[in-house]
Amino acid sequence: MSAREPATETGTAFIAPGSYRVERPAGPQDVVALIENNGIQVVDLRFTDLPGMWQHFSITLPEVHEGLFADGIGFDGSSIRGFQEIHESDMLLKPDPATAFIDPICEIPTLSMICDVHDPVLGKPYSRDPRYIAKKAENHLKGTGLAQTCYFGPELEFFIFDSIRFGQDEHSGFYYVESAEGQWNTGADEGAYGGGNLGYKSRLKEGYFPVPPHDTLQDIRSEIVLALMQAGIQVEIHHHEVATAGQNEIDMKYAPLTRMADNVMMYKYVCKNVARRHNKVATFMPKPIFADNASGMHCHQSLWRGDKNLFYDPEGWALTSQECRWYIGGLLQHAPALMAFCAPTTNSYKRLVPGYEAPVNLAMSQRNRSAAARIPMYSTSPAARRVEFRCPDPSANAYLAFAAMLMAGLDGIANKIEPGEPLDRNIYDLPPEEAGKVRQVPGSLQESLAALEEDQGFLTRGEVFTRDVIDTWIDYKRRKEIDPVRLRPHPWEFHLYFDV
Repeated sequence: MSAREPATETGTAFIAPGSYRVERPAGPQDVVALIENNGIQVVDLRFTDLPGMWQHFSITLPEVHEGLFADGIGFDGSSIRGFQEIHESDMLLKPDPATAFIDPICEIPTLSMICDVHDPVLGKPYSRDPRYIAKKAENHLKGTGLAQTCYFGPELEFFIFDSIRFGQDEHSGFYYVESAEGQWNTGADEGAYGGGNLGYKSRLKEGYFPVPPHDTLQDIRSEIVLALMQAGIQVEIHHHEVATAGQNEIDMKYAPLTRMADNVMMYKYVCKNVARRHNKVATFMPKPIFADNASGMHCHQSLWRGDKNLFYDPEGWALTSQECRWYIGGLLQHAPALMAFCAPTTNSYKRLVPGYEAPVNLAMSQRNRSAAARIPMYSTSPAARRVEFRCPDPSANAYLAFAAMLMAGLDGIANKIEPGEPLDRNIYDLPPEEAGKVRQVPGSLQESLAALEEDQGFLTRGEVFTRDVIDTWIDYKRRKEIDPVRLRPHPWEFHLYFDV
């Protein structure tokens, strides 16, 4: 996350192919002009289901008119995960013109827009639309009078593999990951896909910052960056990450909460599709590789009133204000419940274990990456003061995770929750008697969901998260994810128990 002053939404760049400073559309007429001026042939409408996957369908140009934005267009909500039952399936999508971008992936000239979901019977936004929840969180922040804007700067890590195979049925189960970069291929007769074995494999935990030829993905990441810029997203840096087998990170410039969640959806879409162009596959699964680092989504966040960063105090610890420390207190206090949205998969908890830079310890620190809440110290600029909450991972629905973190932080400020004394040492090396006093994140998704059942009042303030949304989330995760994983034999269980 950059230390530069945040830009406002006014004048945010919309990047069209061959250009890098074109204004974003402000309204329906601007979208129509963008279509006409760029030879657009198809318009794609996108929205996010409850678990956090982009859904879409496309319309022809005669269907694009002002009525589309005012009245919306219908779709079947019963076919979308976490949405409606079949007897209440009719839903509406209303495109947000400010999200329009010329799609950098489609071969046919296509303009894509992110939509808000509406309930046509109730005549209002749909309560389970993740983007609506993010917008409500921003409105709740403004309603407190504390600040106008919450800026988020997530660092999404991901893997690019050469191949992935997996399956399970009544009598077998397996997965098989292949990567030309994988350290397990040092002894292969040939490269992963033909040719001689050219060596240069990153060893476990040694993939951070090596130049090519160790880093085989430099050009692919650059292609992803250029595509993101074409779509109007500001990118600051990209690099290989710590793990072997093609772990990467591309950092976007921070933006307001909902806008950044939009950008995360675009980020995942572009990464997956550019990788596919190269006959590779990108995954945001947190822990696909055993015995090496997993992928996180460290979330930098700060509150602003106008051009003033409320998290900065030149006299405070680590140059932070009391409001910043209370915000951290809220994140740490509510972290077990937050993990239900911030680390929302069973696989997430194979990342949240000691020893792999995983932030399992609910403490705050400056510079220290073993703490859940960190104050980056790269710059002393007031604009750079922020908290980095390191527990989330990229399997999260960004709209829900960002909204939940903001609500936890605001609860910390409202109730003046102290985060405890800073732990500026390597927490993993603390003596057992000291380490035992440090709270840790839950050890499983089941524990996080149980924590959410007990601690959700901070989320429901201002009806940002409704009880219906929380109950649906918990039920979906238990029925569709926890139970199916729990009921199936694990391959390692055969190693442990077959001969009992």
